Amino acid sequence: MAFAAPWLLTALALLPILWWLLRVTPPAPKRQSFPALRLLQELPAPEETPSRTPWWLLALRLAAAALIIVGLARPVWNATAGEGGQGPLLVAIDDGWAAAADWPDRLASIESVLDAAARAGRRTALLLTAPPAVPDAPRITGLMPAEELRSRLAALRPKPWAPDRGAAREALAAWRAQHAGPFAAFYVADGVEHAAAEAPGFAPLAEALAAGGTLTLARSEGRPTRLLPPPRGEADRLVLTVRTTPLPVPSEAVVLARTGDGRTLDRAVVRIPAGATEAEAAMPLPLEIRNQVVRLDLDGVAGSNATVLLDERFRRRPVGLIAGGEESAADVPLIGELFYLDRALSPHAELRRGGVEALLARRLSVLVLADRPVNEGRERDQLTRWIEAGGTLVRFAGPRLAEAPDTLMPVPLRAGERQLGGALSWERPQTLAAFPEGSPFQGLMPPPEVTVERQVLAEPSARLTGHTWARLADGTPLVTWDNRGAGRIVMFHVTANAEWSNLPLSGLFVEMMKRLVALSAGVGGADGEAPLPPFETLDGFGRLGPPQPGAQPIPPARIESEAPSPRHPPGWYGSGAGGEAAHRRALNLGAGVAPPRLVTGIPAGTALTTIGGVPAERDLGPWLLAAAMLLLVVDMIVSLLLRGLVGRGRTRAMAGAVMLGALLAGPALAQDGNAALATRLGYVVTGDAAVDEISRTGLVGLSDFVNRRTAAALADPLPVTPGRDDLAFFPLLYWPVLGDAPQPSAAAAAALNGFMRNGGIILFDTRDEGSGEGFSPGSRAALRRLTRDLSVPPLAPVPEDHVLKRAFYLLQDLPGRFTGGSVWVAREQDRANDSVSPVIIGGHDWASAWAIDARGNNPYAVIPGGARQRTLAYRFGTNLVMYALTGNYKGDQVHVPAILERLGN
Repeated sequence: MAFAAPWLLTALALLPILWWLLRVTPPAPKRQSFPALRLLQELPAPEETPSRTPWWLLALRLAAAALIIVGLARPVWNATAGEGGQGPLLVAIDDGWAAAADWPDRLASIESVLDAAARAGRRTALLLTAPPAVPDAPRITGLMPAEELRSRLAALRPKPWAPDRGAAREALAAWRAQHAGPFAAFYVADGVEHAAAEAPGFAPLAEALAAGGTLTLARSEGRPTRLLPPPRGEADRLVLTVRTTPLPVPSEAVVLARTGDGRTLDRAVVRIPAGATEAEAAMPLPLEIRNQVVRLDLDGVAGSNATVLLDERFRRRPVGLIAGGEESAADVPLIGELFYLDRALSPHAELRRGGVEALLARRLSVLVLADRPVNEGRERDQLTRWIEAGGTLVRFAGPRLAEAPDTLMPVPLRAGERQLGGALSWERPQTLAAFPEGSPFQGLMPPPEVTVERQVLAEPSARLTGHTWARLADGTPLVTWDNRGAGRIVMFHVTANAEWSNLPLSGLFVEMMKRLVALSAGVGGADGEAPLPPFETLDGFGRLGPPQPGAQPIPPARIESEAPSPRHPPGWYGSGAGGEAAHRRALNLGAGVAPPRLVTGIPAGTALTTIGGVPAERDLGPWLLAAAMLLLVVDMIVSLLLRGLVGRGRTRAMAGAVMLGALLAGPALAQDGNAALATRLGYVVTGDAAVDEISRTGLVGLSDFVNRRTAAALADPLPVTPGRDDLAFFPLLYWPVLGDAPQPSAAAAAALNGFMRNGGIILFDTRDEGSGEGFSPGSRAALRRLTRDLSVPPLAPVPEDHVLKRAFYLLQDLPGRFTGGSVWVAREQDRANDSVSPVIIGGHDWASAWAIDARGNNPYAVIPGGARQRTLAYRFGTNLVMYALTGNYKGDQVHVPAILERLGN
């Protein structure tokens, strides 16, 4: 409890004087007949004494006076104590990537401190430790009133890079040089030591803040900071890694695989042991599904640290392998023509075997021919068309190809092969030269032990240099290439086994093949060494948008390890024109920052407080003054009764007592939860406290939005238990579906059927996104169990012209916290209840999108559309309420003239 005007409490010392003044009550008037003749004889002259005020009436008056005094002192409930110390208040915020997960709670803790500063008339300043979007060092604002800082606070957003606490410490030193004197500091830290991105770190900044006076450190308790690095691709799965600050108990993280339009294709649960800082889990994905995944998200975590963008490097490409000899001998260990190719490509691609025609019948990215000439006719025509359409043909030399070269070569070949001991022999086997500029192999270091003993020679020509990607130490071309239409042909002038060279035995061979497969999709060489410009970047909440101010192009060689910064924020780089994913590269936060670890070195004497759960302040002054006025009204009525001015006898006294009781019970009746007193929404109690709280806060947020945007007046929502509570007062029930939800009892089913039969609507929300045409197996089983005894009509996806999409707002989609899945309603041909669907089923977790906390903030992030998606979710909720209140009004042709007339007016 705090008081905005505590000096008024000194008036409480006057209560004894009031008691002395109020304890005397004038005597009640006496009715006396007034005969004209016997006036003096009948009129006695007794000695009159004042009547004492009853003790309970005296207490009532003193209570009213005390309430007035305390009410004028403006008491505040749940008030935050002002920061100690003297001078202004400096608010320091870690607004880097680690602060996004609980950003609303951080702002709420700061607002409570600003409330205390405003009551004390304290001036404030703000220090943000993360560099701004336009590259610059952190700075401290000038001193300002707390209300002005509050308005700036509302515009703050976390940044998708790490804070620079070293630069913030320098800014603090410069600020103290200009503002001498002590100050109090309130530091909202993210709790993470960003060792790889800052110097000198957390402790020096905290010590500098504490040196100014007093320091209060606010940090999260029990909420881990997690980081999602890029996955590791294997033959049939993605291996996911989650890095986290340790927790004393086991926990788990859920990773969602999403498409570019937000649909979830798969999910994996990563189980994290107690005290662990890293855990892995596999996400098995078929090739066709895996190639549709564009991003990975940590479920329930908002931030660039919880998002990984997957470019073409992470997509498995189908690669066909064909040997020149017998198929049975192609995989013979150590000597088979496909033995080393299989081991080099299997971790990064889907390998297929068969003939040319069979392989080209399906989608294929790369075709590898190991010492196999191409037959003339149909086979050569098929390969030519496939290459010109965008395919990549990789060929390896050998005795067969040296004797019978064909036309599908990147460069002409000389007859015969170069062989150690022949006319063009070396004195010793040749090593590889450094890869030339522009080659997709640029950046790889050829090991000195890799040598070539024999190879097929290219015919010398003026264009040979520009079509060479790898050379021997003496300049002889080793790998040549040529474009054919939209595709290309690549030629290794050695065999695919170790017969002519030990290159297939080296790790360099694996990296070269990996880059060639990636090159088939237009990555890793399509842009050369030209810097890649940003065309879509992530904000602090992990939402994609236009490039941030100050974003600069980045060289391709640095994009895999660059730490995101204001110059290079995480996101897509390259060419996004025409939606060509093959020409874009992803810069991810998790690939360039160190694993999160808890901060150390908190200065002694620092006051610690916890972020989250900050209750809203409530001004009790108006309520206390209203209670005082009510007591004064009661005092007036009782005084009139005691003086006999409002009637005689016990009947009037009883009436006064009843009136007093009614007045005293008025506030309680105003808070009564009887649904019959107002229109309100209801939610079905599931028994899970967390889910029920989400339902309550979601309907509170929706009711508030509807009240502000429409003529409807909705009171606070109420929990209901079908079969026990009367459902007749609710137009709409929200029912979150849990996987272990029990089947409703017979009484509950009867109540629900009666509710739907009389015009009520039930919104079933499975909260699993409702991906595609259906729901997860667990959700389908739970829905069948819940609706087994309910009169649910045949359902169909919401058509484009359904009233739900135009009851108040015109909508194309009906998103919630998630988007992309189908929403199901009764079929149009079902004419019951004037074609109003009694059941609506979806999985978009609408309550989380609508939810607001005590301060009006949205505690749950929407995925992936941000503020726009949340607005659409509120609009769908408004349409839903209008649909429940007005039914099929806007879909009924009978009302069209009236609607057109109103539009005309």
